[in-house]
Amino acid sequence: MRHRRLLATALVSAVAVLAAACGGTDTAARESAQPVSGGSLTWGVETEPTTLNPHLNGQSNTHLMLRNVFESLLARTTEGGFVSWLATGHEISPDGLTYTFPLREGVKFTDGNPLTATAVVRNFTTMQDVSYSGGWSAGPLSHLAAVTARDERTVVFTLKDPYAPFLDFAAGFPIISPAAWDKPQLKAGGPEIAGTGPFVLDRYVKGQELHFRKNPDYNWAPQSAKHQGPAYLDEVTYRFLPESSVRTGALTSGQVDLIEGVSGNDAALFRDNPDFTYSTGLNNGSPYTLYWNATFGPATDERVRKALNNSVDVNAILQSIYRGERTRGWGIASSVDTLFYDKSIEGTYGADKAAANRLLDEAGWTAKDSDGFRTKDGQRLTVELVQAQSTVRDQREVLLQAVQAQAKQNAGIDLKLSYVDLGTYSELRKKNAFGSIANSDTITGGIDIENHWYPPTPLGTLNYSRATDPELSTWLRAAASTTDTAERAKQYAQLQRFAIVDKAYGLPLYIPENQIATGAHVYGAGYRPYKQLPENAYDIWVDRG
Repeated sequence: MRHRRLLATALVSAVAVLAAACGGTDTAARESAQPVSGGSLTWGVETEPTTLNPHLNGQSNTHLMLRNVFESLLARTTEGGFVSWLATGHEISPDGLTYTFPLREGVKFTDGNPLTATAVVRNFTTMQDVSYSGGWSAGPLSHLAAVTARDERTVVFTLKDPYAPFLDFAAGFPIISPAAWDKPQLKAGGPEIAGTGPFVLDRYVKGQELHFRKNPDYNWAPQSAKHQGPAYLDEVTYRFLPESSVRTGALTSGQVDLIEGVSGNDAALFRDNPDFTYSTGLNNGSPYTLYWNATFGPATDERVRKALNNSVDVNAILQSIYRGERTRGWGIASSVDTLFYDKSIEGTYGADKAAANRLLDEAGWTAKDSDGFRTKDGQRLTVELVQAQSTVRDQREVLLQAVQAQAKQNAGIDLKLSYVDLGTYSELRKKNAFGSIANSDTITGGIDIENHWYPPTPLGTLNYSRATDPELSTWLRAAASTTDTAERAKQYAQLQRFAIVDKAYGLPLYIPENQIATGAHVYGAGYRPYKQLPENAYDIWVDRG
């Protein structure tokens, strides 16, 4: 029987919020309020994009801005399904090798170019060029034999082998205008690079703000959106406010209308406050994790890695820093991933000071220097944890300092914290000259798991533990070769226990979470279904009364 996946016609809620509150306002009244078109919005954001090219930007926290301009073939439902967007549906052949996407009629880029199958094909074929992409999508694209335009309204992907995560990748890939390839701004992104979205980027002031104006011709919102037609707002300004206290102050003083990234200490200012609304969303993907490099420095010894994991009481640290406003991470996937997370790992490792010290004694780190750090053969037990400065957010500096303090206090480990620029970060990764890297991502469909646990070259683009155990690849291939969700989950569960408990290649800390606080005059702000990142400004409207 031919395997066909057709898209449902019913509207699906675009907002996936795990915990939400509208302050002291009447929630029912807000939900029934009639949208008002026009006006402007100023949004205080935590992270400035390192690039405005959506193909090359790996910062999940900046997608809320880029999605104003750049759109994908399909959108997601809260449960992880797919609904129409730039494509009207998708079809997968019985052998799992051919994916067909018919395109929506009448869509055009904001530079006037029409959306065609040829334009979509160019996006994917260019991404296969490592000189452009840097190998960012090496995993999914390694399975792609060809992408062609059957006609100007139909895109066909042909795979080399059955690969279940491919739909997540292809359906969610942002499409840029064919005119972009000849623009000087291509890699940096900017006003010259057009998309099909509800807004047009018309101003970027580095270090300060991004400004968008409404696309008046927009009429192809995803099936999961709350409305169709142009956006309600005339313009949106995103101000870069990296300090949490500054964002909070900007909202409470009325300098901005909305902020994301609310610290645990500040949540109480907005929750149950009639002047504001407050909501949170746990991200899908992988937890914020300390990956221990098993091929460099002391962490090459499994006993040292296990001692590191046992030296830290993650629950206590999260409670202390975030005041109960963050959720513990345990495994290789987010706990909100209803498809692949195996919760049996919870409580099976960590926070055992006696075990940490016993393991280090067994590994020969028995002496201590004058600063209280363990030594062996005159060398201090030092593990350098590297973090790219551009990904430091959500009080992570304070979190890592607390981990550092416990590693010393409980086990005599010198966890050295290094915050570096992107150039240095890239060089350290290339030279394999780091003891640990802290990372999380929101890529779904098992692609995030592949990126972290395939061998580093060429598929494990985020494999910071440098683990190469053959079992890992065996489980990953088995999971990707079937569309049976239960079987895929079984393979990932085996990998999870092996990597985190048996080998201690990483220490998951917390599930990345986004928070949105708004003035009471702002309506419609929410989260993307499934991934649960803050959504763009398309459904937002303001009533300044």
